[in-house]
Amino acid sequence: MSNPSVATPIANTIKSARSRELLKQGVRTLFLPLAGIAFFLLLWQLVAASIHTSLGQFPGPGQVYVQASQLLDTHLREREKAEQFITRQEIRNAELLAKNPDAQVKIRAYTGKPTFLDQIFTSLYTVLSGFLIATLIAVPLGILCGLSQSIYAAINPLIQIFKPVSPLAWLPLVTMVVSAVYTSSDPLLSKSYLTSAFTVALCCLWPTVINTTVGVASLDKDLLNVSRVLRLSPLAHVQKIVLPAAVPMIFTGLRLSLGTGWMVLIAAEMLAQNPGLGKFIWDEFQNGSSNSLGRIMVAVIAIGLIGFALDRLMLLAQKLVSWDKNAVLR
Repeated sequence: MSNPSVATPIANTIKSARSRELLKQGVRTLFLPLAGIAFFLLLWQLVAASIHTSLGQFPGPGQVYVQASQLLDTHLREREKAEQFITRQEIRNAELLAKNPDAQVKIRAYTGKPTFLDQIFTSLYTVLSGFLIATLIAVPLGILCGLSQSIYAAINPLIQIFKPVSPLAWLPLVTMVVSAVYTSSDPLLSKSYLTSAFTVALCCLWPTVINTTVGVASLDKDLLNVSRVLRLSPLAHVQKIVLPAAVPMIFTGLRLSLGTGWMVLIAAEMLAQNPGLGKFIWDEFQNGSSNSLGRIMVAVIAIGLIGFALDRLMLLAQKLVSWDKNAVLR
């Protein structure tokens, strides 16, 4: 039989240790991040109060919050106008058809000015398009380079030459190529969107190619021997052996590529005038109103938050497809 006089103190000790560990974990995961954010906001407010520009005082957290609220209100008003426009159009067309069932009714899309939230979705759509194009090229190319020393030797000089090229250098070339090749009289996609997407794709290629190559080339020799023993075909070898083992490195490259693409996109949208966050920042800078600095800061914070969210989503995707279910969200 167990001795209650001994078991009770041990149970209390274990419970106390668990409580201390939970407290430490709560401090690390909640208190310290909140304290860091609070310190940053305080420092921001103090520095902003001492900076005066040609457009007025540099916005602090309070002014930025006000501008964010105004941008949200503007978006909601614009959505209300769009709904009213569609409703009026439907009523008008219904009346025409009631009078004449053979009448040719016109359905027009609402063409109001894109709001801040609209431009966020445009930027996300553009960066994901460029990222997808880059991934479809980079992952197979990285696998080939990792499997074949000859292919790697042929491709590596090109990677090293083009990897450090700035997106601002690619943008004029991409703009000229898109203008020369994409000459449709009724284009499905705008040239500014294609220019931004292809510029993002060019800059997203290299991290994925390099990391995929490293992941495939560093494949465990035991796995290679298993593939030889099973006499797997080249395609089966890639599917069953190479990809599962190289997934962590591939996703490291994809995370780096997506982060690079998101940074590149802002500059590309500014210069290509593709409606998105980059164009929003440029328009506000050119506008020069007293609210412009606050709205630019709203865009800067939105860019950072979206970039962080995209990185977390990539990590979650890695956990879903990888054999390593212990991947830590860092």
